[in-house]
Amino acid sequence: MAIRENFTYTDMDLWLNEKHVTEIECLVPDLTGVARGKILPRGKFTQERGMRIPEAVLGMTVTGNCPVEDAGYDRAISTTDRDMILKADPTTITMVPWATDPTAQVIHDCYFSDGRLVDFAPRSVLRRVLKLYADKGWKPVVAPELEFYLTAKNSDPDLPLKPPIGRSGRAETSRQVYSIDAVNEFDPLFEDIYDYCDLMNLDVDTLIHEIGAGQMEINFLHGDPLGLADKVFFFKRTLREAALKHDMYATFMAKPMAGEPGSAMHVHQSVVDAKTGKNIFSAEDGSAAPIFKHYIGGLQRYMPSAMAIVAPYVNSYRRIVRHTAAPINIQWGMDNRTVGFRVPESGVQDRRVENRIIGADANPYLALAVTLACGYLGMTEQLEPTPMTVGSAYDLMVELPQGLPEALQLLRGEDKLRSVLGDRFIDVYSAIKDLEHQEFMTVISPWEREHLLLHV
Repeated sequence: MAIRENFTYTDMDLWLNEKHVTEIECLVPDLTGVARGKILPRGKFTQERGMRIPEAVLGMTVTGNCPVEDAGYDRAISTTDRDMILKADPTTITMVPWATDPTAQVIHDCYFSDGRLVDFAPRSVLRRVLKLYADKGWKPVVAPELEFYLTAKNSDPDLPLKPPIGRSGRAETSRQVYSIDAVNEFDPLFEDIYDYCDLMNLDVDTLIHEIGAGQMEINFLHGDPLGLADKVFFFKRTLREAALKHDMYATFMAKPMAGEPGSAMHVHQSVVDAKTGKNIFSAEDGSAAPIFKHYIGGLQRYMPSAMAIVAPYVNSYRRIVRHTAAPINIQWGMDNRTVGFRVPESGVQDRRVENRIIGADANPYLALAVTLACGYLGMTEQLEPTPMTVGSAYDLMVELPQGLPEALQLLRGEDKLRSVLGDRFIDVYSAIKDLEHQEFMTVISPWEREHLLLHV
């Protein structure tokens, strides 16, 4: 469900008047998940019904740089730095709760001058996959579970992060998984977060304390993938702002602290018949339908090649380590949290599979697009999964890429994912991630100075 279901431009104008909004943050999620755009006065926003920004805004690394002399990137993004046209999606209009003056925020879609959607924009990529499902008469349903860390403020990136100080005056030093008291240490922050999310219609559900020191998880109610991606995008902004208000940081880095588990975005996914609303993963007798196994088969077959999208940074692969509460392979199992694809105990209508490979640092639009793409290919190609894993999958072989260069090589070479996600998207995305890895390789780590400086 969208934030403002079925809102039109007229509805949006009336809503802005009711809220006495004076300015609007016009947002575009770039390929790294960063919110780009402009802030417009209310009058200018209504008058122009859109704005222009350069195409290259979508195609930047997380450090703000663009690939140079990359053939695939240059074919997709104009070397003349031309503009794209942004159009607001009225169903995403919501308030900015932390703003001093009445301020709204709205997500925009990106268009070329001829009216076509910019095909390498994250929302466009997800829309492309959803259209494939719609053409088959299917409707995917997802429910993200997003992990994150609260940390003490850290102004020096060379220093390790530390857990924040709670209301007791102490930081966590031991495992507090599912501890209610550990969550209550940060009650003022979480009260603000829930207030902000209610104001923004983000439909957050359960909050729990995870395994790591200061590590939490927020669950979203299940629904339409595009609407859920919008909500995760907004939630990341919201949480970071709320944490700053309470003199701490919130981070979605996959592995922010050494010796602590990484953070994931587990995505529960099912598919219903668009006409009847029935879960196609269940047969008439209530058993698992063959197409359910095909979906899992697709995740197993294509997720290793999609790894660069769901583990998009060099830091992401520090999470994919044996016995650290993250999967290392593409095994599947019933109610088994050591596998990549977990099938929870469920009823006939809510039969689903949980993709546990996706990192919290992934762009939510792209992560949902690619996990649904893998399942779609499995169903259309009728791929069979491996036998179900019984016992710990941590004892089995590593089956996922162990670094960004390997993951990018697999992504570039997988023609089926190219056909579903789009050639230009794969070319632009891969070029950006190549450049990010090159930038990372220019940095010398403390480990290298400590162990190599005087020993080699």
